[in-house]
Amino acid sequence: VSWLFNPARSEITSLDSGNIDDILNNADVALVNFYADWCRFSQMLHPIFEEASNVIKEEYPDKNQVVFARVDCDQHSDIAQRYRISKYPTLKLFRNGMMMKREYRGQRSVTAIADYIRQQKSNPIREVQDLEEISSLDRSRRNIIGYFEQKDSDNYRTFERVANILHDDCVFLSAFGAISKAERFSGDNVIYKPPGENAPDMVYLGSLTNFDLIYAWTQDKCVPLVREITFENGEELTEEGLPFLILFHMKDDLESLEKFQQEVARQLIGEKGTINFLHADCDKFRHPLLHIQKTPADCPVIAIDSFRHMYVFPDFSDLSVPGKLKQFVLDLHSGKLHREFHHGPDPTDVAPGQPIQDLASSPPESSFQKLAPSEHRYTLLREKDEL
Repeated sequence: VSWLFNPARSEITSLDSGNIDDILNNADVALVNFYADWCRFSQMLHPIFEEASNVIKEEYPDKNQVVFARVDCDQHSDIAQRYRISKYPTLKLFRNGMMMKREYRGQRSVTAIADYIRQQKSNPIREVQDLEEISSLDRSRRNIIGYFEQKDSDNYRTFERVANILHDDCVFLSAFGAISKAERFSGDNVIYKPPGENAPDMVYLGSLTNFDLIYAWTQDKCVPLVREITFENGEELTEEGLPFLILFHMKDDLESLEKFQQEVARQLIGEKGTINFLHADCDKFRHPLLHIQKTPADCPVIAIDSFRHMYVFPDFSDLSVPGKLKQFVLDLHSGKLHREFHHGPDPTDVAPGQPIQDLASSPPESSFQKLAPSEHRYTLLREKDEL
């Protein structure tokens, strides 16, 4: 294992505030190691990361194809804050300067990291050889299909960039030339086939060379407004840094989920980006329910987890009352939920002569924040995986 201590051939780029945007924006794929010198797990990762870089550089010699980079988070705390780095070491993947939501959580080994990069460099788009293939698509998935006159075109290159970023959320397919002609009656075309056998297709109507437009459209289709939280993605969702608005429902209670989705879309679309809309299986998440003194028998239940405390929406039956759910979220942002829990209703919300209740207890503590382990626990888990 002498290579562990011989990083001479390594080409790890050190990032700082002066070069980070230029380097990441020009890299097809960049894997960035956010580390701290005092962290022994960071020290353990350095030689592994460097050797993985050497392996990949032999396969992708173009310096902009794959970049291995690192950030000393003690020296560059502004960069760590920018990317919400709270534990070390953290490996983040970037594509053309855009950070992917899913950080690398695989084994800390040369083979595993190299395989991960090879996977990221694989073509995320399946080429269709016959339009009959479209009729046999898995309609439980979200499918994005591009019909192009030719592969060597700006339209397809933009489509390819979008697919590289969102391929974990959608299935991407493409057809070219004579095969795609029947679907190109007004030029190159991109459509979305949502889940469900009878769900109608949706057509992208913007410019196919405008990356920002087509990315925003595709992301809207591929990433549901209301996502399911599981034990597998819980840490990833907490790392987005937004509070949770959660519907707890029984797995087979699709009616309540549909109502929640409709009201979120109707009342809270303007709050997207300030709070995450989620749904959770009551049976699987009994512990968070206990935090708010509920059990699966009480479901469906709506609650907010602010990562400090949890607050319960008074009555699920009020969900369709115009503006009720939105006010619940606005009361979180204004601090009203926390204030009222401690001191009772605001004076403006109390009927004349009604006393303001003074509550001595605190709101239930956040439960979902425990899905994002503390730095110490996280590194211990990593240590176990690495040994």
